[in-house]
Amino acid sequence: MFKNFQEIEEYVLTSDKRKKLVLCGAHDEVALEAVVNAKRKKIVDGILIGDEPIIQELLASCNEPASDYEIIHEPAENKAAALAFQMVNDGIADIPMKGKMQSTTYLTSIMNPLRGLMDMDTILSETTVVYYPDEERLILITDCALNVAPDLEDKKLLIKNAAKLANILGIDKPKVAVLSAVENPAPNIVSSMEANELAMMEWDNGITVEGPFALDNAVSLEAAKHKGISSKVAGRADILLIPELCAGNILHKSLHFFAHIPTASIMCGTTSPVVFTSRTDSFDTKYYSILCAVLESMRIEK
Repeated sequence: MFKNFQEIEEYVLTSDKRKKLVLCGAHDEVALEAVVNAKRKKIVDGILIGDEPIIQELLASCNEPASDYEIIHEPAENKAAALAFQMVNDGIADIPMKGKMQSTTYLTSIMNPLRGLMDMDTILSETTVVYYPDEERLILITDCALNVAPDLEDKKLLIKNAAKLANILGIDKPKVAVLSAVENPAPNIVSSMEANELAMMEWDNGITVEGPFALDNAVSLEAAKHKGISSKVAGRADILLIPELCAGNILHKSLHFFAHIPTASIMCGTTSPVVFTSRTDSFDTKYYSILCAVLESMRIEK
């Protein structure tokens, strides 16, 4: 099990085969710097799609030879995204990454029934991978970016998507805490009632689901003990299921802007690894997201 992003980096560096990453909307300074960093470490080779003059200028500012990259001039966001996913489908690239473009444009291309990368057996979801320094381990949070108000069936799929990513990170039997504002089912709080329903279901593949939990007693044994909560998941959660998008989005950005905790953002429910970061995410978040996607690609090969 990987305890932090540095261990993931050490693992992917053991491979002698670089993954080919295609960055669409590559005229984004921070995203491009993350790709350059991964290339310099011989983790990926880069295909850059976007506004070529700006890309050239940004590479020059990084003292990076433009000749080391395949650069495709396509400033139109929809065409750049479509081309990136087509390259993955055609086996030209392994991993698509979102640069400077609207999330809706990126998602529309993913969901294209002919040229997209959506796994039709599940739903698209975003999973944030968080380094939890107090316990020196990684925790997954879903969904912080895509599903606005998931119903009970959606939440089942969100859990399964996140559990697959947890397996890739070496968490063989993920413990899932379904979050709400309270620790007991309350009829006037829908998320607490749905959490209880999810906890009552049978789960395969070593997944344990419990809830409802408040955030504190899901990740802190001390907080759980203080509230008299003792279970397999209490204080030990590997996956946090967020009740709805607003809570997830606020939590994700709070980790970044207030706590400065390292995170990565990966899209689940796709037929290949997909890097899905916000335009305001930091260099570290974008680079760690690349590492997680490369790890996923390596595990898929096996």
